Amino acid sequence: MFFGHNNESVVLLRDVDCVTVPNGEPTNLDAGSLVVITQALGRAFTVMMRGNLYRIDGEDADALGKPVPPMAPIPDHPNDDEVRAAIDFALHQVYDPEIPVDIKELGLVYRCDVERMAEDHREVEIDMTLTAPACGMGPILVHDVRSALMRIPTIRHVEINLVFDPPWSREMMSEAALLETGML
Repeated sequence: MFFGHNNESVVLLRDVDCVTVPNGEPTNLDAGSLVVITQALGRAFTVMMRGNLYRIDGEDADALGKPVPPMAPIPDHPNDDEVRAAIDFALHQVYDPEIPVDIKELGLVYRCDVERMAEDHREVEIDMTLTAPACGMGPILVHDVRSALMRIPTIRHVEINLVFDPPWSREMMSEAALLETGML
């Protein structure tokens, strides 16, 4: 797991798929490009290149010369409890791009349902919110959540609903999140 705002310049060691920040559009950065790692939290890196921000998934950390962040250990054929534990771990690895706190601690995940469709096929539906309805980071958070959950064995589909009722407030934050942000 990586934490912090590195502001470390690196040369990409290989071509890498990424998404633009904040709109979440898929793109590719070329090997040999100079980027600045501006944020490395959970399983994602935010990099800047020529004034534009991009989000690189932790699975592609090697393109930055960094180790791939670990995932929760889970068997190839997990039972329901193991899948739920892996989902919880994965959601704790997704950070709001503007706040150095994960989305679970921020209280952004309102509901997470897992449905077993077959022995090796599960579908997940999540209701989550943003810290503000006009927050431009929604597409990035949705991408990061979907990406994290689709790595869990047997999860074949993830539906994410951005909802704004009830409206998010700081009362939804955990004590740890309040401490991290200096609000406690």
